[in-house]
Amino acid sequence: MPHRHRHHRAMGAAVAATAALLVAGLSGSASAGTAPAGSAPTAAETLRTDAAPPALLKAMQRDLGLDRRQAERRLVNEAEAGATAGRLRAALGGDFAGAWVRGAESGTLTVATTDAGDVAAIEARGAEAKVVRHSLADLDAAKARLDKAAAGVNTADAPVWYVDTRTNTVVVEAIRPAAARSLLTAAGVDGSLARVKDRTERPRTFYDLRGGEAYYINNSSRCSIGFPITKGTQQGFATAGHCGRAGSSTTGANRVAQGTFQGSIFPGRDMAWVATNSQWTATPYVLGAGGQNVQVTGSTVSPVGASVCRSGSTTGWHCGTVTQHNTSVTYPEGTISPVTKTTVCAEPGDSGGSYISGSQAQGVTSGGSGDCRSGGETFFQPINALLQNYGLTLKTTGGDDGGEEPGEPGGTWAAGTVYQAGDTVTYGGATYRCLQGHQAQPGWTPANVPALWQRV
Repeated sequence: MPHRHRHHRAMGAAVAATAALLVAGLSGSASAGTAPAGSAPTAAETLRTDAAPPALLKAMQRDLGLDRRQAERRLVNEAEAGATAGRLRAALGGDFAGAWVRGAESGTLTVATTDAGDVAAIEARGAEAKVVRHSLADLDAAKARLDKAAAGVNTADAPVWYVDTRTNTVVVEAIRPAAARSLLTAAGVDGSLARVKDRTERPRTFYDLRGGEAYYINNSSRCSIGFPITKGTQQGFATAGHCGRAGSSTTGANRVAQGTFQGSIFPGRDMAWVATNSQWTATPYVLGAGGQNVQVTGSTVSPVGASVCRSGSTTGWHCGTVTQHNTSVTYPEGTISPVTKTTVCAEPGDSGGSYISGSQAQGVTSGGSGDCRSGGETFFQPINALLQNYGLTLKTTGGDDGGEEPGEPGGTWAAGTVYQAGDTVTYGGATYRCLQGHQAQPGWTPANVPALWQRV
């Protein structure tokens, strides 16, 4: 692929300004809570990594082989790495080919580019650079062709496909390699872009067994509550679409009348929300081990390689890592896309439950394979897409405590809106570009959270 140099003048300016912008978690020079008085908050402070409760940290230690200090440090590093990757994605433009973290404490951020001329700028931000053949845009386009072709191809034996930034390919996981080749041929995806990987199990959705924060659908089947939400003055919760259809009634684990499914999509997506009656109050918490409350302070998307923990009604707390974004998975009921693939285990009854990184909501349990005794994998429906689709607001702690600028700044930015990386808004007479996907919170105005917004 020919190299592109149109943005290097801007990149040169970025290199000159990097000394004060090194990733706190990667450089070892800072951590959450250590920013000088009056300075802009660090990414770790913005994303409240300090809000991670003991139950979540213990699950990370158990499932990721860490001690407590390593678990705490990992959350800080992942927050800072996500912000740095967002800045580099904006600076590299079409050359950007993905980013991921690795190491016990997620201490190494790698950023891929198609242009060797970007290496100095990437390294100046404290990250490792990897020069690759295909841009992320090229890989995403190839994956989109697979999604389109899957509508006319039987994908039962090639049930999972995704963009793998670490190998710079689109991967198709197949029980029969011939099934993967059929899908690739139907999609017209070039062999240099694709890789076929063997798998032995077909993913499935997780239904129906009791536990923890379970709820019942039509007084029969059971699933897990995802995240409490509001829609105007209406309270409720987000969950998986395969758990119930619009109009289905729900009762709580205590068998008290609870609410009604207002919207549900499955297959295609795996998202739904339930409006609850006045006896139920949405709180900004996920149920943790031993009944502890785990705070939810936002919904900033975690990068590939980052830690993520799941709460479910059957197996409780389990942790792992984000392995792939933009994944498609075929269940017996049909194909779901896009979901996020993880190394976290789950079992029947965990469907709809919460995935959280630190205090940032990630998604609701869709399905997977394996179990929590022998190990497995899971897929979650990203929460931001669910919130955006139904016009819901995630219930979070903090709310309006600080962060607003004085006066009437005006502009297009609005709390409650779901923003994707690359979106632009105006605020206070300036234009800002979104660095990481999230639902905007009242205190997260663009001028106050450089981890999420960059002035342009």
